[in-house]
Amino acid sequence: MTNLAKLDFVAMDITGKNYLTWVLDTKIHLEAGNLRDTIREESSSSSQDRAKAMIFIRRHLDEGLKSEYLTIEDLLALWKALRNIYNHQTMMILLRACYEWTHLRIQDFKSVAEYNSALFRITSQMKLCGDTIT
Repeated sequence: MTNLAKLDFVAMDITGKNYLTWVLDTKIHLEAGNLRDTIREESSSSSQDRAKAMIFIRRHLDEGLKSEYLTIEDLLALWKALRNIYNHQTMMILLRACYEWTHLRIQDFKSVAEYNSALFRITSQMKLCGDTIT
């Protein structure tokens, strides 16, 4: 029974601050379970596959989100509802990353390793938001 309660990755917070990483983790896990097609618009997946994906996604939601979307039984409708509410996080993270990218200076760090760490963090955030790095 302990395996049922164990999460594969961090559940999405009700504030949505981890929405982008949650989406990425969810897509990866659904792909690993051959369920990625269940969250696509033109899906030909079976009702059993959609139910498995729904169980997986609901397991990785905050308790407040679970109760808020309790009445939604369609997986695609739940996926779109979460995207409509939390996808603005992409723009917020991208704006902050662009600001940090613009103001990144090596003299602000004690070592090159700290600078590189900040550089890679900023570029990975920009890539996660779909921005191209030049």
